[in-house]
Amino acid sequence: MNEPILTSMKTGGQWLVSSVSDTTIFCRESFTNDHKDIENMVKEFAKDRIYPNVEAIDKLDKDLSLTILREMGELGLIGVDTPEEYGGSGLDKITSCIVTEGVSQGGSASFSCTFGVQTGIGSMGIVFFGTPEQKKKYLPKLMTGEWVGAYGLTEPSSGSDALAAKTTAILSNDGSHYIINGEKQFISNGGWADIYTILAQVEGDKFSGFIIERGTEGFEIGAEEKKMGMKGSSTTSLKFTNAIVPAENLLYDVGKGAAIAFNALNIGRYKLGAASVGGIKLALEVTINYTLERRQFGQPIARFDAMRGKIADISVRLFAADAMLYRTVGLIQDAIDDLDKDDPDYYKKMGEATERFAVEASMVKVFGSETSDISIDTCLQIFGGYGFIEEYPMAMAYRDDRINSIWEGTNEINRMIITGYMMKKVLMEELSLRNYLKEMQDFLSQSLPKISDDPLSLEKYGLENAKRLTALVFHEALCEYGQDLKHEQQLGEALADIFTEIYTMESVIARVSQIQSANGASSMSCVIARIYAAESLLKVKSLSKRCLNKIFRESIPNNHLESIQQLESRITLQTDIISLKQELADFMYTKNKYPF
Repeated sequence: MNEPILTSMKTGGQWLVSSVSDTTIFCRESFTNDHKDIENMVKEFAKDRIYPNVEAIDKLDKDLSLTILREMGELGLIGVDTPEEYGGSGLDKITSCIVTEGVSQGGSASFSCTFGVQTGIGSMGIVFFGTPEQKKKYLPKLMTGEWVGAYGLTEPSSGSDALAAKTTAILSNDGSHYIINGEKQFISNGGWADIYTILAQVEGDKFSGFIIERGTEGFEIGAEEKKMGMKGSSTTSLKFTNAIVPAENLLYDVGKGAAIAFNALNIGRYKLGAASVGGIKLALEVTINYTLERRQFGQPIARFDAMRGKIADISVRLFAADAMLYRTVGLIQDAIDDLDKDDPDYYKKMGEATERFAVEASMVKVFGSETSDISIDTCLQIFGGYGFIEEYPMAMAYRDDRINSIWEGTNEINRMIITGYMMKKVLMEELSLRNYLKEMQDFLSQSLPKISDDPLSLEKYGLENAKRLTALVFHEALCEYGQDLKHEQQLGEALADIFTEIYTMESVIARVSQIQSANGASSMSCVIARIYAAESLLKVKSLSKRCLNKIFRESIPNNHLESIQQLESRITLQTDIISLKQELADFMYTKNKYPF
């Protein structure tokens, strides 16, 4: 990426107080030729090597999974995020998401997990925070797949409350090694890994990272967990009983484990969004083909209007998830592009740049996983009784999908992160709600937009009004509760959902405004934007009402009532959503797949 994506936004949250007309985003249509070449290569690999082996992988075939992993290493796909000097490819974060999405289109969530841990949390701690000696020792073999990586944060008594981990690390008297005691749980790649990034408490309260090698004295790997889904990936506990770990295996500095943990999670969150997008695309294609072949009452079930609505619903949410995913990774990459690659702290600063978009990364995780949940459930429903049978593709997909709203931080935790970080941005005056709201009366005095050549003018106008309603609601929540808003979790979740709707809606509208296509997809993308905006604005209206009733105890004061009613009326579009969904579904049937 040579040109900046957004010169005015180098930190998250600014979309709330900026005009949609000023917004240019990175999206799939912005891919370079190199991006497209890698996308095609990964899709072909997934089609040829992963998809035919889905059932075998699901039987926990270690040799098969690791063989495929090493083949990906030979293609340079493991090391996308890793510098070339340590065996990686050193490519951008957009490419990393393209690879993750493509692997998921192979149809094996289990292998996607194995690969995702290898390329993400299993190695990125060393990439970001390792010493030159640690990087030289561990990364080359991790990048080829010769060694498998894993990451240990969760414990039996601490999941979402990661910093409350009880695993301890005590430095020996001679300073030569650490003695580690404790247990880690639900460790992906746990039974197959050679190298583990582990978090433990030094001196009782200094949360720190360590690199643990398989075979370390005092280190035991537990039995494979019997899981509801992801049956083809390894998941075990890890136990440390006076484990002897060399002092040089301390990762980063004592007490800096939170940076390791949270950087891994931020990256994992937007990559989970990428995996969700890839998986939904495959599920939708399989389901479209099924609806065209399955006949009831003398015709393909694709012709029934209820089915058309379901296919359209999946297509719309998938387009939205795709738009917000690549917008987010584009923002992150743009911030990274400002860094000096020759800076010895380049990778630490990369982590800091990524954290500035923690809100958006969490949004991608929540929206992506819940879009996957809704989509896979709908696909199974379309398959009817066959969807419930293991011989057909949806049963495994349904079981595998359930974990997505739990790992990488539960969606409840991620909603708290979204609202919490937005609070922090306002309180630190990184985001100025007050100045934005000063312009409210001037904005409300403007007349309705005239019919223009822009087919999305009404949707953009609705979004601008929704932003102001959101800003007003958020401001009043902060005035009422201050920093105690973090304890009002139901209110915080509703606010997080509003923020996510605003960000996603704008991503869709901005993407469609930028699309230029000669194959008919351009007009259909406009249909998608109209559907998504109309439905999203209704959600914003409903969620805002729920928040206001809590903030004002069901009696909105007169000084706000007129403005709120005016904004609510402006975000209620008179869009014929049903007809648009019929048009979209018929287009999807002609393509026999997801074409955007």
